[in-house]
Amino acid sequence: MDKQLSPYSDGVNLCLEELLYFKQHAIHWLPPTRSLWSQVLGHHQSKQLGRGMDFSEVRQYQAGDDVRSIDWRVTARTGKPHTKLFTEEREKPIIIYIDLSISMRFGSKLMFKSVLASQMASLIAWISVAQKDRVGAVIDTGNQLTELKPSSRNQGPLTLIQNLVKLHQKELHTPPKTAQLDMSQGLNALNRLCPKGSEVVIVSDFLRFSEQNQLLISRLRSHNQVRLVQISDPLEAGITDYRGVEQVSDKRSTMWVDFSSRNVRNQIAAAFESKQHELKSLSLSHGLSFTCLSTQQSLLQQLSGRDQ
Repeated sequence: MDKQLSPYSDGVNLCLEELLYFKQHAIHWLPPTRSLWSQVLGHHQSKQLGRGMDFSEVRQYQAGDDVRSIDWRVTARTGKPHTKLFTEEREKPIIIYIDLSISMRFGSKLMFKSVLASQMASLIAWISVAQKDRVGAVIDTGNQLTELKPSSRNQGPLTLIQNLVKLHQKELHTPPKTAQLDMSQGLNALNRLCPKGSEVVIVSDFLRFSEQNQLLISRLRSHNQVRLVQISDPLEAGITDYRGVEQVSDKRSTMWVDFSSRNVRNQIAAAFESKQHELKSLSLSHGLSFTCLSTQQSLLQQLSGRDQ
């Protein structure tokens, strides 16, 4: 096993122990040291009625303010009555879309894209329930959708990782079908599954994402917070030390690629950059957050690097 890989991981297969491992790391992204979580995926705090009270600010007293909220220290210091303001935080559903389609079952470096996506989904789920939010998911194999309604406490992440392992291993050892669906069915499932005010995290390589899917993203964004996490592999960007002709397969078809040709490598890189430009433009125009993770480095190393 590569030393960079997380415990229990071989980079290709998926097991429960591998995804349970990320539960202990959720504490690094909990308040008050939340900077890494906010940098990668942002805070997911609601300003609506519900559980708990979080201190917001102090301002000068106004008619109608609750006298029990007067900040006596600030009042004494300024000579004018001041009131403490609070925001009420409610439980927010976190819905994660995980792409396990054929293109995700690939990796030229440390691990398959599908393994990295599953690890990221597991970490997000454990962080969310640690903050007392509910977790649901849509798992998309390209041929089948599995919808998991939001659940609270440990039940949400446990149900998620059990299904991830089962579906990942099944698809890994099943001959692929010739045709796979685009992301529209998965995005429709998200629109159907998400209660208004949810936080939606879409973890995918977005190779099945088309211009026609943008309307579904727009509809999803109208009532929810949406975040895109692109999973990529260096070879998809034309980055490789190999110089020669190699047979490349997506498990449905094969072709010979000449990696010694700079022109070929540039064409591969241009296609990748075009997809990234599409996703970044989509994020800017719809107010989404966008981040990219690579299979060439472990998840925790990448996240730690973003905090430095």
